[in-house]
Amino acid sequence: MATADQLKALIRSHGEGDETRFYAIALQVAAQAARNGHTKFAQELRELVDNLRKHAGPSITPAKLIPLAQPRGELVGLFAASYPKTRLADMALEPAVEHSLHQVLREQQERERLLAHGFQPQRKLLLLGPPGTGKTMSAGALAGELGLPLLTIQLDSLISKYLGETAAKLRLIFDAIAETRAVYLFDEFDAIGGERSAVNDTGEIRRVMSSFLQFLEQDESQSLILCATNHPALLDRALFRRFDAIIEYLLPSREVVSKIMESRLGLMDTSSVQWSRVARIAAGLSHAEICRSCEAAAKNALLAHRRTIKTADLTAALASRRTAQV
Repeated sequence: MATADQLKALIRSHGEGDETRFYAIALQVAAQAARNGHTKFAQELRELVDNLRKHAGPSITPAKLIPLAQPRGELVGLFAASYPKTRLADMALEPAVEHSLHQVLREQQERERLLAHGFQPQRKLLLLGPPGTGKTMSAGALAGELGLPLLTIQLDSLISKYLGETAAKLRLIFDAIAETRAVYLFDEFDAIGGERSAVNDTGEIRRVMSSFLQFLEQDESQSLILCATNHPALLDRALFRRFDAIIEYLLPSREVVSKIMESRLGLMDTSSVQWSRVARIAAGLSHAEICRSCEAAAKNALLAHRRTIKTADLTAALASRRTAQV
């Protein structure tokens, strides 16, 4: 069934006259209901949405909606669709990153006011940083906050060995971006955004990069386009000026490490943990590695029939995770 956030987003989009978003959220509710076993309700809701769209007048008919849960035709395999519930408040981020994401979110929420005064809200973002620092989760959080689906581009389906095919698929993706408002994530973006002058580059990759730059520059949709990479040094320099914001993710500071652990272990008794000592040992690990260490420590404690987490539990889990890095 619909969550409180989805209901609020439905009402807000209806009040703002944003029919595209209204229908997208309604389809999200239907998809979630189907996943929870409420198949009859999900089918009835989809039919209701279809009928409303069919009978809507031309002045309020939204842009063509692609069935996000199951892309059809030439879009099959190009997207992985999800409907995140993540919020920015769920994340432990460095202050600069958190500020940048909140600014993007605020501009999106007030986009009509900005557009009325001739300003475009930020929506083309380049996310840079080591693996496990929250880039992909940030895409989910923006989608969750805005009540939009998250569509992750499947690079293994996008990149083809045949001349011209990858650029043709890119055009399909940008057509979808223009037609359906959502958060679109190009993860591991360096696979297509690499430097065009690289000595081991191929002519096809150069053409793909040129096509992407052209599509990105011409895009005037309402969708959010996020490109994330662990290897910013590999990116073509011409890319950077095409984005509205470049957000750099770093390995967590000691303060953020403590925040991550306290949040992840919120259901356990951590009153005896020496956080400063644990934070020192966690230095150099990513957000994801710290979360996995917390999970390992919590599971070991529960299997030992206790809810109390000891400093030794966390230091052992962190040491194991660091060893796995080597």
